[in-house]
Amino acid sequence: MSPLRIVWTVARREVNARIRTRSFLISTVAILAILVGYAALMFFIGQQGATSKIGFTGQATAVAAPFKSTADRLGTTIQATQIPDQAAGEKLVSDGELDGLVAGAPDALSLIVRTAPDSAVRTALDEVVRQQALDAELAMAGIEPADVHSVLAGAHVDVRTLEPADPQRAERLGMAVGAGALLYFFLIMFGQAVAQGVVEEKTSRVVEILLSTIRPTQLLAGKVLGIGLAGLVQFVLIGGLGLAAGVGSGALALPSTALIGTMLWTLLWFLLGFYLYATVLAAAASLVSRQEDLQSVVSPVIMVLVVPFVVGVSVLPTDPESSIGAVLSLIPGFAPVLMPMRTALGVAAPWECVVSVLLSIAAIAATLRLGGRIYANAILHTGARVKLLDAVRWG
Repeated sequence: MSPLRIVWTVARREVNARIRTRSFLISTVAILAILVGYAALMFFIGQQGATSKIGFTGQATAVAAPFKSTADRLGTTIQATQIPDQAAGEKLVSDGELDGLVAGAPDALSLIVRTAPDSAVRTALDEVVRQQALDAELAMAGIEPADVHSVLAGAHVDVRTLEPADPQRAERLGMAVGAGALLYFFLIMFGQAVAQGVVEEKTSRVVEILLSTIRPTQLLAGKVLGIGLAGLVQFVLIGGLGLAAGVGSGALALPSTALIGTMLWTLLWFLLGFYLYATVLAAAASLVSRQEDLQSVVSPVIMVLVVPFVVGVSVLPTDPESSIGAVLSLIPGFAPVLMPMRTALGVAAPWECVVSVLLSIAAIAATLRLGGRIYANAILHTGARVKLLDAVRWG
């Protein structure tokens, strides 16, 4: 068999072993169900909170129109309903069919709610009350309120922006954080799966049987490739459904080109990041012979992955064009989390993306060479933990 066919055989074995396990299926279904449920919940909450149902009774019906207009100007949608009497309106509020009831004379309005008033509704109603009081005072002073309103309508601050505002910034930020979190979670989860698989084969001495027919580097390459493909299947399912749920619930209204572009970049960085970290973790895991010792060798690698995630969720949301984010996104190891986030935010220049990809590919090639040497030298040594320098020098 050719070396490539041997690697593919090992990879296919890993894919079948991972995808057909009950834990893989259960975790995939559970995460998909959580995503769908979360999207449905956000859609329901959004629909419920989109409109406030306010009743007006008695003389308060005269302010229903100006109240609705003021609320619209403040960004709150009001569904105004005329109620025949106050007692009936209070019962509707108590039953939860109305969010509030406005009663009383226009110059002495009262808002009746079940527990606490909505801040936006109260702000709009306070403005209407103040306007009514001002109109009354102007009329008593012999000044036409309409003339004052026309003067006030023309008085405003002239705003001049140096850079156009991005109306989709919040959606881009949501995409960026979602992509970064998904990559962080999957890189850790499947990277540790590689490390655990290495130790399991070493502990059970299965690796000795495998290495009697194939080379250590071929076994390492096949294992990393197979687990990476299994992770890619779950990554695409969860990421695709999450994207569809966001679009379906109305949380994401970005152009299709931006959505597809972000998804493709995220998939590319999952592959680059996984094969970089998985190779390092596999080499590190080959140094120990027990699951109890595994955490001591994988923790330093995982900590390297924590740094870009922390930078991504703490720095980029407030300062997308920060220098620290731009510099770290070019460094292999940090790029798989930071660069797709910067791409989703639209602040990564094309040359930065190209340079980052090339540097990551070069790092993967170097890691495969060094990691393969460590793995080949340490995988057959059982018992005490193998020192890293010894694993590099042997052979």
